[in-house]
Amino acid sequence: MDVRASGGGEMVESFRRWRASKRLKEGDGRLLPRFRWWQIPVRALFTLPLADRDDRAMVYAVDVRHWANLDSGKVRAHLYLNGTHRAQSKLPARFPVEGGTVHVAMSSYGIKRCHYVTARGAERELTPDPKSAEGRRATLDRRHPVLSRLIGAFSVLLLLTGIGLNLLQIAEPISQIPPIAQSIGTFESPIHLPLWLNLTLGFGALLASMERALRMQYNPLLDKVGN
Repeated sequence: MDVRASGGGEMVESFRRWRASKRLKEGDGRLLPRFRWWQIPVRALFTLPLADRDDRAMVYAVDVRHWANLDSGKVRAHLYLNGTHRAQSKLPARFPVEGGTVHVAMSSYGIKRCHYVTARGAERELTPDPKSAEGRRATLDRRHPVLSRLIGAFSVLLLLTGIGLNLLQIAEPISQIPPIAQSIGTFESPIHLPLWLNLTLGFGALLASMERALRMQYNPLLDKVGN
């Protein structure tokens, strides 16, 4: 093992923990509101059942009111224990819980991470509320796994198509920049899509990334470049 690389990774992780601790605020003790159907587009709710050292049942809940602005840095996650508000934090958040921490982060399209990480480094996803958008997507996956896999594969296909077509169309004007043209020559894209089709593909890629976010599937290449 490269000691320097390992030490660098530990420093980065320590910095992330320090930043997360600065964002963490104490809770006010209020009760966890029930999830309402009309909150589907604007709220995510996850639960984590654990047991304390005396084997007493504990249920943590993570409530994120993301509304329509997912990437503003102002979105907060709230931690509840047995229905009582214990802490809040701007995202990305790390909440200390029994036996480890809960990590919460968002992309531009929804929740990309809501995991329980134990002190030994083991991870598992929290369970979405069945009434939430994430919970309904998980229910579809459970009840109709074949259909769920087809939808997931179609989402990836849409994003890969968007990436490929964008690269082809962007490469042509870039290659015509004089220094680049003199160095490697110009490139003529074999594809020139009409505006309406570009807009349609862009909208399809947006829906695909939102669908992946409901499953907490995130890839920097697919879910950023593809849109």
